[in-house]
Order: sequence, then structure tokens, then C-alpha cells
Amino acid sequence: MTQAEAFFKNELVKELRNVARLFKHEKDIQKKSYYFSAAYGITSRTFRYSFSRQVLLSDLVLNVSYHGLKDRLERMEKGDTTVKIDEKVLEALYEGLITLADAFESDNPVQDALGLILAASYSIGGPGNYLREKGLLTL
Repeated sequence: MTQAEAFFKNELVKELRNVARLFKHEKDIQKKSYYFSAAYGITSRTFRYSFSRQVLLSDLVLNVSYHGLKDRLERMEKGDTTVKIDEKVLEALYEGLITLADAFESDNPVQDALGLILAASYSIGGPGNYLREKGLLTL
């Protein structure tokens, strides 16, 4: 690993942990969403300077997951109460961020962490919520 690659890896891990910490301790769901958006911000910056398919995949999943969260919040603000964001979803997003940081830090595959984040995000959309209610999608 080059010195530059090591630097960007360390920055990525540090920022993901910071995002997770801020996300976990924030009470306001809108502010949680704001912090969560920073996760794909750091992955996007990272792969532009030190390309990795793992970081690119993470960026895609984090971006899609953030936009799913943002969409659900906007729907809730407009009065749509059919699907709610419960504590289990928020815990899964937090755990996914921590697990992702751990995976990058130890050079392990990121798929399990991303799978948890994606499942949590999917569960707050109509089809995902339906699967969760049926017991087929668990977090």
C-alpha cells in the first residue's frame, strides 16, 4: 500500500466512525439523515484520490440508501404514515456504518456491512416494508 493509499484509507475509516457517532447520538431524524449523507460524501472523495472497487461499491450503496431515507422522510412530512422509520432501522444503519469502517480498517470485504445498510434502507420503502412485515426481511 502506498503512503497516499494508507492516508486515504485512514481518513475514510476516521470519517465513517465520526459519521456513525454523530448519527447515533442525534435525536432529530432530519439531522440523522444529514449526518448519514456525509458517509457517501467521504466515499466519493476517497475513490477520486485512491480508487478502490470496495470504496466505489460503498459509495453507490450509501448514496442509494441516503436517498431512500431522504425520500421516506419527505413522504412522512407530507403526511404519509404507511411506513415509519423505527429504531430498529436506525440501529441497523448505525451498525452498518461501524461495520463498514471496521471492514475498511482491517482490509476485509465490505459486503456484509453494505448489505445491512441496504436492507435497512430498503425496509423503509413500500416493498421492503411489506417484506419486513411478512417477516422475510429482518434487520
